[in-house]
Amino acid sequence: MTYSIVIPAYNEQKFIALTLDSLVSQTILPKQVIVVNDNSTDSTAEIVSGFTSKYDWIQLVNTTSEAVHLPGSKVIRAFEKGFAVVEPNLDIIVKADADLIFPENYFETILDKFRSDDKIGMVGGFAYIEKNGEWILENLTDKDHIRGAFKAYRKACFEQIGGLKPAMGWDTADELLCKFYGWKVVTIPELKVKHLKPTGSTYDKAARYKQGAAFYTLGYGFLITAIASAKLAMRKKKPLLFVDYVNGFLKAKSEKKTMLVNDEQAKFVRAYRWKKMKEKLF
Repeated sequence: MTYSIVIPAYNEQKFIALTLDSLVSQTILPKQVIVVNDNSTDSTAEIVSGFTSKYDWIQLVNTTSEAVHLPGSKVIRAFEKGFAVVEPNLDIIVKADADLIFPENYFETILDKFRSDDKIGMVGGFAYIEKNGEWILENLTDKDHIRGAFKAYRKACFEQIGGLKPAMGWDTADELLCKFYGWKVVTIPELKVKHLKPTGSTYDKAARYKQGAAFYTLGYGFLITAIASAKLAMRKKKPLLFVDYVNGFLKAKSEKKTMLVNDEQAKFVRAYRWKKMKEKLF
């Protein structure tokens, strides 16, 4: 099986070389690595160019967008620029962040998992962050969820879900749509990815409102949103985030924001979320 990786990057001079070093050290190398330099004002492009001169399968794409970092739209728009130049004959497409260190056997293990079952649509490991000199699990999501920082898709699955949605919530919408169409989502606990920049470290209040808006556009409804908001706020150990998330949901509802799912899919999403909650309670 072959795989290609698209890496959106904005001002990642501190980490991008570490990420690329971990990719050139993989036991099975990618067919392509495309780094999309999204209007960086630092030396991100120059660092990536150093790798492109050594490895013909690493490519730099320059693009421009607003400098404001709101989760979702900016990163996925950049991903789309990279995906547009991905060679068509491949089996697996990967969206990765520019602040990761992958273990050397990461993609060999990922490909083995895809080979094991044709109905597996997505595979990923787990994110670890450094705290007090130790690498600990970045415990922000359920163990069956693949982090948006590193998503590997079977090409057929990626195409059926319609690619990635340029909005916050894209990395939940993809998995829900994957399951809606009958694909399996698989996580591999032994694959530990070092996440060098903790999730949300650059998010402001507007971004937190977007999290609540994402719950609306995913079709959660108010009650599921309230439960999900409380759970996420507790995991981040910031209880007041609950208020921002709920207000973001209510604002999106009043503005009738464009949904990431259709009515049939939203019904499936709600049923799936209630099923998962009942499984945890009983």
